[in-house]
Amino acid sequence: MRVLVVSAPLTGHLLPMLPLAEALWEAGHDVLVATGGDAMGADTGELPVIDVARDVSLPRIAARVMAAHPLDARAELAGRAGTRMVARLFGAVNEELADSLVTVVDQWRPDVVVHEPLAVAGALAAARHDLPTVLLENSLFDGPALVRVTAGSKIMQRALRRHGLEDRGLPAPQVLLTTGPPSVVGERAGQPMRPVQRGGGDIPEWLKVPSGPPRILVSRSTVAGPGGDPMPAAVAAAAEVDAEIVLVRPDPRTARRAEGSPHVRTVGWVPLTDVMPLCAAIVHHGGAGTSVGALSAGVPQLGVPGAGDRRHNAELIARRGAGLAGRVTAEALHRLVVDGELAANAREVRAELERMPPPEAYVPAIAALD
Repeated sequence: MRVLVVSAPLTGHLLPMLPLAEALWEAGHDVLVATGGDAMGADTGELPVIDVARDVSLPRIAARVMAAHPLDARAELAGRAGTRMVARLFGAVNEELADSLVTVVDQWRPDVVVHEPLAVAGALAAARHDLPTVLLENSLFDGPALVRVTAGSKIMQRALRRHGLEDRGLPAPQVLLTTGPPSVVGERAGQPMRPVQRGGGDIPEWLKVPSGPPRILVSRSTVAGPGGDPMPAAVAAAAEVDAEIVLVRPDPRTARRAEGSPHVRTVGWVPLTDVMPLCAAIVHHGGAGTSVGALSAGVPQLGVPGAGDRRHNAELIARRGAGLAGRVTAEALHRLVVDGELAANAREVRAELERMPPPEAYVPAIAALD
């Protein structure tokens, strides 16, 4: 069986899809990953990858969309725009991906298309050829809801008209895999699949050994933008907290500031999946990957609300009691390492995720779609 796996052209969108793609590959199926942008630099192992976004510029699209909708753009930067801006932004992205993906399906002839909610062009290409689809959630947002608003955007409607699907629309997926823990995101339609994050890589010896005071990991976004770096605030608060603060990949200015603090250490790139269980807590920018990674590790987290889905993620986890949402302060850092209820709730969510079937459990169901 041939399986086309489609993600938006962003590393953070592709990585959560790779464990299922690898499970299909290891079961003997032919798999082709279609993405683009910075996701082309992701480690996909033996999986072949095709760039379907050579002419797609996310900065150009974002600038155009935000200039056309300034009030919603301001709300989006604060994480308060709901799905309005994501529909416009990824509607435009997918409109530009659609023709390339239809060509890939024409030429490669997959039997099934697996796509994420913000890669609806994959569903369009499948519908163009009456192929079954698998919708794989890769964030804490409701997947089918994201598909509806993105496919329904005015600009994405152009692609649907161009390919004769305006009246028919996009059919529902034959398989819907939901990866959010129900106690965090609520009960959802579809079949639960455990989100798996790939580890591997070097960890300094000192980071493998328990520290004297509790260790708090601090990471930042790999995507430029406002609110993506909680490290300066963590360094400023470090002297007031009985904890070892570890900054992962700090920028040069923050690294220089950290040199003068006996409470702060720095480290280069490390596999967060492997390092988080070695720490008492993590502070991060609220991105979906790190949020879910901390839930999987069972450690309390402080998510700093910001643009896109960052506020949504941080506030969902805070409502569950498995973390905090807000600014980085000495008080918040202190609570992360002394609040036993936060730690217990984080462990409960980890156990919940561990009970969900792993990606390989769904290989037979996907193979049956052929």
